Amino acid sequence: MSAELAAEFEKQFPGGPLIQAALRQPTDAFSITVLFGPSGSGKTTVLRCLAGLERPTRGYIRFGGETWFDAERRIDWPPQQRGIGYLFQEYALFPHLTVAGNITYSLAGVSAVERSRHLGKMLDLLGLTGLESRYPKELSGGQQQRVALARALMRRPRLLLLDEPLSALDTPTREPLRRELRRVLAELRTPALLVTHDRVEAIALGDAVVVLDEGRVRQSGPVHEVFTRPTDVAVARIVGVETVEPAQVLGVADGLATVALGSVHLTALAQGVTPGQCYLYIHAEDVTIEKGTPPLTSARNRLAGHIREMVREGPMVRIILDCGFVLTALVTNQACQELGLREGEPVTALIKAPAIHLIPRG
Repeated sequence: MSAELAAEFEKQFPGGPLIQAALRQPTDAFSITVLFGPSGSGKTTVLRCLAGLERPTRGYIRFGGETWFDAERRIDWPPQQRGIGYLFQEYALFPHLTVAGNITYSLAGVSAVERSRHLGKMLDLLGLTGLESRYPKELSGGQQQRVALARALMRRPRLLLLDEPLSALDTPTREPLRRELRRVLAELRTPALLVTHDRVEAIALGDAVVVLDEGRVRQSGPVHEVFTRPTDVAVARIVGVETVEPAQVLGVADGLATVALGSVHLTALAQGVTPGQCYLYIHAEDVTIEKGTPPLTSARNRLAGHIREMVREGPMVRIILDCGFVLTALVTNQACQELGLREGEPVTALIKAPAIHLIPRG
């Protein structure tokens, strides 16, 4: 059996919310588990309990053969004994120390030669060479993030905890640093737990995801599985499924379900559903828009409708359609221009059967 982080605990705040956590993550190989959910769902509290910065009310936290916390046995290891690294959202760099001083702050008792060697490796790894003598106020946001990450990794923690590490950065800075963060952790083989409410960040960085809402875990599993097949409507909305509608499965045959959404009939894969009430959900990126008479495709669902609203989002355009129900599509600016799409225009929406997911109601 592989070594793992195993945690099941509750944290009750006096007069406040109850946070419940249940986590499993391998620790003998590199992986990133994302704690995902809206603001106030309890993500940071879970991270702080794992770090030893908050004491759970009940439950346990185990790492490999060690017990970091056990309420019944009155075990509660301090943060420094757990061998973790923690990257705070605000970075918390020491303003009076240089880049080199911040990074090597945790190396008390290490010889000057060893300190210099470790520092050089970390500067190279994170692209900070040449900035050793600068102070935090002389660095860009991206450079400060790298310094904070270098400091957290300097003692080669057995587990790295990251609390929304990229949220303070602008979009152009965030995107390359997202790739760099994944690369650095993979190179060092450091398992990590990362808090975020950013869907793109979760998908880009995570191997597994734990979805939290109102203080409890709603779903966990591989990132692709959770984001493409949420188990209930609450999770579907949290992970950003744009179209979520109540519907009725009319019948199932040959692995396909016929679904009624008002007067509109759709064909979907019949995975785990039988005739009866259900929720239907469709990711916006799975909807194709055509003008005029669309060419024959493998899409079983061809819905006539019109454009109600168009919202530009950087290189993409979010298009709200009325197809007898409200349907959202996401297309590139280029495709939008080539098709000459305008609000109020009639269009055809094409959706393949595997892109329509069904969740039984009740």
